[in-house]
Amino acid sequence: MSHFDDTDTIPEADTPTGERPEGELAPAQAGGQRASEASDTGDPASNQAPAPESSPARHPFEDLPLEEDGMPSSQDLTNGLRAVVDPEIGYNIVDLGLVYEVTKPEPGYAHVLMTLTTMGCPLTEVIHQQCSVILGAMPGVDRVEVEFTFTPPWGPHAMADYVREELRAMGMNV
Repeated sequence: MSHFDDTDTIPEADTPTGERPEGELAPAQAGGQRASEASDTGDPASNQAPAPESSPARHPFEDLPLEEDGMPSSQDLTNGLRAVVDPEIGYNIVDLGLVYEVTKPEPGYAHVLMTLTTMGCPLTEVIHQQCSVILGAMPGVDRVEVEFTFTPPWGPHAMADYVREELRAMGMNV
């Protein structure tokens, strides 16, 4: 049995207050248009939003230079991993010092050797998946292997200086 009926209002999830911005109709009411954009001409076609301009979507890594093996450099692969943020700490895994190395054992294959802040981290699979998705989206990368190791053990000494300073400023003992 549903807890909602047709008169219930479901809050907007993408606003800080959960309220719909003033002047904006619900998508079901106006096809996503703002109230100020809708007209009262009675002609349904006049209430349609203009067609979006078509521009080809750019791939985020399309300008990345490729090496002779058809892949980005190991450094560019490592830089790509800066998009992977440790969900508990809120900083990327490279600047946290979790990534030990990224190698290309053969064309199309990227291998990541990394660690975690603690053994038994409950978010291991999330970080593994994000690494695989990011590197797998890079040109020439067909296979990604993420290997976790705890030798050497990770510590705050491995963090980038700016991360350590910001965490200290928040009161953490690092």
